Amino acid sequence: MTGEGPRLVLVVGLPGAGKTTLARRLETERPAVRMSPDEWLRDLRIDPLDGTFRDLLEHRLWDDTRRLLRLGVSVVLEYGLWAEAEREEKREAARALGVGVELHVLDLPVEELWARIERRNRDGSPGSVPITRAQLDAYLPWWHAPSEEERSRYDAPPGS
Repeated sequence: MTGEGPRLVLVVGLPGAGKTTLARRLETERPAVRMSPDEWLRDLRIDPLDGTFRDLLEHRLWDDTRRLLRLGVSVVLEYGLWAEAEREEKREAARALGVGVELHVLDLPVEELWARIERRNRDGSPGSVPITRAQLDAYLPWWHAPSEEERSRYDAPPGS
């Protein structure tokens, strides 16, 4: 799907990759509504590592995302979306609504991710979740960077 109209914009990557920075830029360029589970968890003072609550929240935000897309509003989904199956589910649902879907991948070397996370942990960046090196290492097997074949199923950003 190409052309004008609402878009679902998926921003994917591991912690420290720059998802929030990119998503904030994209939400103003579009314009779009940005869905960020991390910010909701922070604002509600919920432990960001509470997997049960995170799952419930992400389902709710996904319901709201589909509602906004049906109303013609673009959405930037700032989830990790580490697995292809998760990304594919979102892409297919948006396509069923007749909406274009973009994939923005932030795939950095682990040492660069760790350097960014250490800096973020030290600086106490607003909204950031402190992460240990052990946690980052535990996340690595779950991250499946999109292949070129997968990337080819998404729309190019407007003007590219």
